[in-house]
Amino acid sequence: MRILISADMEGATGVTWTGDVVPGTEQWQRFRRLFTGDVNACVTGLLVGGATGVVVNEAHSSQRNLLLEDLHPSAVLLTGRHKPLSMMEGIRGDVAGVVFLGYHTGAGAPGVLAHTYLENSITGVWLDGVPASEGHLNAALAAEYGVPVLLVTGDNLTCVEAASTYAPSVEFVVVKECVSRYAALCLPPAVTSERITAAARTAMASAGQVRPSPTAHRIEIEFDASHLADAAALVPTVEHLGVRRVGFDAETMTDAMKAFKVVTYVAAGAVEDVYG
Repeated sequence: MRILISADMEGATGVTWTGDVVPGTEQWQRFRRLFTGDVNACVTGLLVGGATGVVVNEAHSSQRNLLLEDLHPSAVLLTGRHKPLSMMEGIRGDVAGVVFLGYHTGAGAPGVLAHTYLENSITGVWLDGVPASEGHLNAALAAEYGVPVLLVTGDNLTCVEAASTYAPSVEFVVVKECVSRYAALCLPPAVTSERITAAARTAMASAGQVRPSPTAHRIEIEFDASHLADAAALVPTVEHLGVRRVGFDAETMTDAMKAFKVVTYVAAGAVEDVYG
């Protein structure tokens, strides 16, 4: 059975602030190792649990953060930007389960480095009327391909959100407890690695294709400034819903996520220096 790991960085062991995850900083170099350690611990558990192959999709920022030279030798790394399905590239085909590793809560919610795609310009995202994080959006996409979510790792609030919305019956590993957006009570890597490996091994009991559930979806997005909504509304099918809010409908979750990606690119391009 082939398993996909969608690996984000904000929810990795020890990460608490901007410099930890921004490429090029001294702290980023340090936390790349811890991030890779979380991934390797997960790969180990999945293989012990019966996985026959593991694909790790880089899902953070430049999507070139994990250290290939230190990656578990039984995994393969999908790295680099401009993937059609972004954080969920690799979900097609014979994938028997997906792990959301290093995930975080969504824009407007409490949690360590909480955001949805754009770090600070989006204040809320709704999927079919329900507040949605990246995990929620990605779980809906996985369901469209009949792929179950097996495991979620991140801060405690990320795991609470997943359990109450998009992944109520999966394994969870809390690697840190949120104190504020930029502070957390962090467990050391020796502890989190052991817990991630154990949870991944257990999670493999739930692996296996399920019935795909393609359906139409609606996504709404609220920005922190009116000109970002104006820019997003230039995208065909996207409509103004308010001064700072836009929305669009899509026949499938795949189309919805492709449109969401375009909207965030356009909005990000409209941000100007310190005034946003």
